Amino acid sequence: MTALEIRNRILAAVSRNGGHLASSLGAVELAMALAQTFDPEKDRIVWDVGHQAYAWKILTGRADRFDTLRRLDGLSGFPNPAESRADAAVAGHAGVAISVAEGMAAARTARGGDEQVVAVVGDASLSNGTSLEALNNCVNADGKIIVILNDNEMSISKPTGALSRYLGRLIAGRRYNRVKAAVKAVEKAVGMSFLNKPIRRIKAFIKRMLIGHAYFEQMGLRYMGPVDGHDVAALTAALDVAKKDRRSVLLHVVTVKGRGYAPAVKDPEKWHGVGAFTIAASPADDARAAAPAERQTTWSDVFGAALTAAAEKDRRIVALTAAMKDGTGLTEFAARFPRRFKDVGISEGHMVAYAAGLAAGGMRPVVAVYSTFLQRAVDQVMHDVCIAKLPVVFCVDRAGVVGADGVTHQGVFDIALLRALPNLTICQPKDADDLAALLDEALRRDGPTVIRYPRGLAGHSPALSTGSPVLSPRGDGQAVLGQMAIWATGDWYGKACAIAARVGGTAVHARYLKPFDAALLKRQRAAGMTIVSLENGSVAGGFGEAIGADVKFGWPDEFIPHGTQAELERRYGLDVESITEVLTHGNGTR
Repeated sequence: MTALEIRNRILAAVSRNGGHLASSLGAVELAMALAQTFDPEKDRIVWDVGHQAYAWKILTGRADRFDTLRRLDGLSGFPNPAESRADAAVAGHAGVAISVAEGMAAARTARGGDEQVVAVVGDASLSNGTSLEALNNCVNADGKIIVILNDNEMSISKPTGALSRYLGRLIAGRRYNRVKAAVKAVEKAVGMSFLNKPIRRIKAFIKRMLIGHAYFEQMGLRYMGPVDGHDVAALTAALDVAKKDRRSVLLHVVTVKGRGYAPAVKDPEKWHGVGAFTIAASPADDARAAAPAERQTTWSDVFGAALTAAAEKDRRIVALTAAMKDGTGLTEFAARFPRRFKDVGISEGHMVAYAAGLAAGGMRPVVAVYSTFLQRAVDQVMHDVCIAKLPVVFCVDRAGVVGADGVTHQGVFDIALLRALPNLTICQPKDADDLAALLDEALRRDGPTVIRYPRGLAGHSPALSTGSPVLSPRGDGQAVLGQMAIWATGDWYGKACAIAARVGGTAVHARYLKPFDAALLKRQRAAGMTIVSLENGSVAGGFGEAIGADVKFGWPDEFIPHGTQAELERRYGLDVESITEVLTHGNGTR
């Protein structure tokens, strides 16, 4: 297939199903060169994240099923070894590919194999702590690897930090590569051993002059590049050299996100992850294709507006994110308070420890992070924040959400992961007004707080009101007495109300998950009520276990596949009809 044909397949599938568009369009020629140079079934190609791997799926035996991308029971939106031998490793979270590749290379060395091991890493992922740890260990690695640095100058938000600036200097400094090649030619032509030492000194001097510390080569990687990432011939030639080299190699490839689709080239951040859309029929339609749909207020919007309003009154408030400024609703805050906004890049562990330092210094840091990415910093939440009881507020977006991104992105584990940590308050709003109120309460609390809320639209539900917010470590659940009490987390309170109306029970908004309203629970048990928990999180280790619910509804103890939220709720019996059926005819068991 040609690059044009592959891009058309990607555009067609993503326009119908949604997905990660700009990055995959930018890596088409790279995937083609990899498939031509290596054996996908034998050699191990490890993609860091998988935003750029759609072309790889098409080229490795999945073209006939590519239309099912991200659909229930269809192709995953990320590399997945269960789907194809050509996918060497699961790739949903950034920063781990070099470490995984080093492990695979060590295993190859131990058993005497001869397969090549390649890690494809984005420039933003390279600054992740795990990537840096892996680079630090390259010099002592137990086998050769090839690291392909796909430098498209873009993560979900623009990359930040010293490493990003360093890569920019490398791209600008092509003269280094020309001089290096000339010195290599002289060295080969002279061929005199007594000149080896002075030649090495000359090479080191040139590196210091032209690119400073020659960062990658000091890490034990032969640096090659930059190479045009849209020139298949140049890529295959460079990969062939890297393949034959006995040393570990870093091949620096420069690509353009969104290549082949003008709206995505113009605004790669907007076209990073998209829902279904209409493909522009001609360049004249580009503006219309790129224009955002009429916006409705999302949970992220409500959070961003509430935090901006709070920051107007309190100069101690600082907002932090890890390469997700727009996704977490912090665009307005960043524009309004640039000195109190910090994007740390794809470095969640650093972000949380940094927040702890801010809090210890008298500031009020607010960490905006997706549930699936907070998993990467649980140790820092415990060690750096909770032990010291520091007033850090974690606003956990996409919590309780499952969807088309699949197993690596389902936000269902944060309750179970965090509930065991002492000194930590966990709460979840039922609507937009409640989110603003909980944020206000958290900013006045002398200790750490987690506020979890889902993706999607945030409504205003006066009919579901639990009354005025109370600055209290306890919940303020309200209920009407009935034979069955359904304790529901956050936005699933509306679902609990619908179920309670059908079964003649009570709906309780579990506004605070930790500590929960133990007094209300005690009264209900004393009245002989059956306690039911309904949580948009993993039932294993979740809120239902905390309250000792008689019947527990939540996501099961397994990794949830990709599909729409509605499809997956039906499959796992978490829709209103299925839960009503169990509670009505299931003899109170689950």
